[in-house]
Amino acid sequence: MLGKKLEFSTPYCPQTDVSSERLIQAMEEIIRKFCAHGIEYKDHEGFTHDWITLLPAVQLAYNTSQHSPTGKSPPFLKKG
Repeated sequence: MLGKKLEFSTPYCPQTDVSSERLIQAMEEIIRKFCAHGIEYKDHEGFTHDWITLLPAVQLAYNTSQHSPTGKSPPFLKKG
């Protein structure tokens, strides 16, 4: 559908699934930075939620950051 081929890897063997492990590592680093700087999410009623509610912001931070293979962010590569 998206031009991707489903590939299976050996369970519990991170060496065979490098790209997924790299993404997970990057996401963990962003979450750590958010938590270290005391960034918290408060809803419209002022209630504080835990880090899992920050995942949309983490995804945005990752998707708009520069990536090492290209040195550019995905939006820059798409629009120029």
